[in-house]
Amino acid sequence: MKWSGLPPLSALRAFAAFHQAGSMSAAGGLLNVSHAAISQQIKALESHMGMALIDRSTRLPQPTPAGLQLAEALDLGFGNIARVVDELTGADALRPLQVTLTPSFASSWLMPRLARFRAIHPEIDLMLNATPKRVPLAVGGTDLAIRYGKGGWPGLEAELLLDSPLAVVAAPKLIGEDQITGPASLTRYPWIQELGTSEASNWLIQHGVVDGRANGLLELPGNLMLDAARDGQGVVVTVRRFIEADIAAGRLRLLFADKAAKGYYIVTRPGILRPAVRHFIAWLRQETRQTAKV
Repeated sequence: MKWSGLPPLSALRAFAAFHQAGSMSAAGGLLNVSHAAISQQIKALESHMGMALIDRSTRLPQPTPAGLQLAEALDLGFGNIARVVDELTGADALRPLQVTLTPSFASSWLMPRLARFRAIHPEIDLMLNATPKRVPLAVGGTDLAIRYGKGGWPGLEAELLLDSPLAVVAAPKLIGEDQITGPASLTRYPWIQELGTSEASNWLIQHGVVDGRANGLLELPGNLMLDAARDGQGVVVTVRRFIEADIAAGRLRLLFADKAAKGYYIVTRPGILRPAVRHFIAWLRQETRQTAKV
């Protein structure tokens, strides 16, 4: 490493704080210095590097493409340093393990199994944020996400936990023996989708229904969607793995199966993971292996 070519650490800290906080004033609050001090440090950093790192032409200054690239590297570097320091000093040991996941995954897969993790690791406190929104992973904040998709989220590590494509289902009491000739046939029925998402209209549009409109839409938290579908209150698009038993028992009728390779991924920030996160990931893997044997 060429140490002499690196900018001053104070300037790098100021720029990293600006990127994290979103403004000069907020960055000053993070580092307990003035707005002017942050501005001076960033100008010194730009002078050292010979390029603009902040676009000041807007009301709220934003990182330039070069600034964003540097900020992401600093976020990763300082984040790793903070995690190692906390782990070595024990400062992070008592912080709860924070996990973000969708309500449907929480209710259908995680919660029926979670007692086993708590029995193995009673010393680990858990905070589960069940939300359809994509929560950012941050040092001292959310440690781990369980996300549905194809993987490949920029700047993050993703490991496939469960592979399962989407399926469109409805209760026989709603559909009966109607012939479903194509996705457009389903627009005459009401649909159900997870609150805060647009899964129903997105699926219809992706399958050629131009306006993506259904005959009425019920939006519910993810943990209530399948109960409503079983009760005949609407068509639902959901992860097939969660409704295999319902299909086999005749509670739900499979209407369409998506062949796209998707699944639930364990998502973390790159770098060293604290012990609580490593224990939770190891348990998730074990539970997946046990599920596969059933």
